[in-house]
Amino acid sequence: MISQAYLSELFSLDGRVAVVTGGSSGIGRAIAEALARAGARVVIVARKEAELAATAGELEAHGCRAAWVSADLSTRDGVRRASDEAAAVFGEPDILVNSAGINLRPPMGELSEDVWDTTMAVNLEAPYLLGQRFGPGMAERGFGRIIHITSQQAHRAFVQSGAYGVSKGALESLARSQAEAWSPYGVTCNTLVPGFVMTPLNARLSSDPDKVAALAARTMVGRNGLAEDFAGAAVFLASRASAYVTGQALFVDGGLSVH
Repeated sequence: MISQAYLSELFSLDGRVAVVTGGSSGIGRAIAEALARAGARVVIVARKEAELAATAGELEAHGCRAAWVSADLSTRDGVRRASDEAAAVFGEPDILVNSAGINLRPPMGELSEDVWDTTMAVNLEAPYLLGQRFGPGMAERGFGRIIHITSQQAHRAFVQSGAYGVSKGALESLARSQAEAWSPYGVTCNTLVPGFVMTPLNARLSSDPDKVAALAARTMVGRNGLAEDFAGAAVFLASRASAYVTGQALFVDGGLSVH
C-alpha cells in the first residue's frame, strides 16, 4: 500500500545500527525495543548481565537482531571498552541513545564530592565520551542520530535537583554543541525530556503514593509517564523523518512542563 511505503520511507530503521545505554530497563529498554522493532540492529549497554540477557532475548523473540554489552559507564576505561565492544557486534553505529543514568539526590547541603563526581561521570561524561567515539564516524558516513535522555531538572529545580539537575542541564548543552559540530554532515543531536516516569530510576518517588498522585495531577493528561510513551518519539528522532530537527529538547511529559 502507498501509505505503508510512505511511512517506511520516513521511519524505517532497516539497515541501521543502534547503541542504547541503559537499555535493559526503564525508558532505555522501551527505546531499545522501539528501535529494534523499527528495523535497527540494537546493542544494549548496561551493568547487570541478567537484565541485559533477558532484554536481548525478548527482542530476539520479536524477530529483532539484538546483542548486549555489560559495562561500568562510571569510568573512562569502562566507557571506552563498552564502545569498542558495542561497535564490534554489528559495526559502527548510526544511532546512539544515552539513557543510562544515576539518580543520587541528597539535600544540597549534604551533597558530597563523591556523589557529584559519580553523577557527572555517568550522566554527562559517559555521553560525551561515547559521542566523541561515534560522532565523527557518523559525520564521515553522512548520517547519524544522537539522542540523550535528560530530565525536567534540566529546566527547573524541584525534589532536590542537586547534582542530578546540573548533569542533565549540561547534557542538553552537550547536545547543542554536538549539533553545532556534526549536523552539517547529517548527524542530528537531540534530547528527550521526560516528566515523572514510573521506572526503577525513580523508585524513591514511586514508592510514595501521595507524591505519585501529586505529580500526575501536575500533568495535562492526568497521569504519570510510562516507559513506552517514549517509543514513537525515539523512532522519529532516530529516523530520516527528523533530518531537520537538531539541537532540540523534545518534552515527553504529558504537559507537566507547561501546566
